[in-house]
Amino acid sequence: MENNRGLPMEDLPGLGARLRERRLSSRLTLEAAAARVGLSPAHLSRLETAKRQPSLPVLLGLSRAYGVPVESLLLGAQAAGAPSPVIRGQAGPGGDEGLAGGWTYRPAGAPGRAMQALRVHIPARVQDDVVRVHPGEEWLYVLHGRLLLTLDREEHRLEPGDAAHFDSMRPHRLASLDQPGVDLLFLHTLLHSPTAELFPH
Repeated sequence: MENNRGLPMEDLPGLGARLRERRLSSRLTLEAAAARVGLSPAHLSRLETAKRQPSLPVLLGLSRAYGVPVESLLLGAQAAGAPSPVIRGQAGPGGDEGLAGGWTYRPAGAPGRAMQALRVHIPARVQDDVVRVHPGEEWLYVLHGRLLLTLDREEHRLEPGDAAHFDSMRPHRLASLDQPGVDLLFLHTLLHSPTAELFPH
């Protein structure tokens, strides 16, 4: 069975400092950056000073706000350099795997692309009560377990092999329906694709 354990945040040193550095390099005030992600300035300040642990949706939102891949926020200089076109399925000891808000994830795509790919594990009973709305598109595929996907006020129960593709301006929320949780392949874009207008949501 796959090991779904993520690295504790202390194994990702300097995350708070990188969040602050990226915000400053984007020339955003604490208030402006927090507004883009739907956080309070006080909450963002706690993330930058490592007093709070960011959830995966918050990290994705910050990566969009600062125009950088989420890997660069998590790994800093380790994410630099020409990426390999091959991403191995198993993270080795100390691999690029992380834990945020109870969600375990690891990169499943190369950094620095317009589309970011992650492999995500959402444990049972770990619920993100904040409904997310942000520019872009999201695609997910259920590998193991069952997923509860809430879009607007619609609830969709996805089984292994099911997928969903939606405009992330639609309010959305993800939760596991099973023990020990649900495993997903997760793709998101930084911008809404014009071709999405050709298809009903």
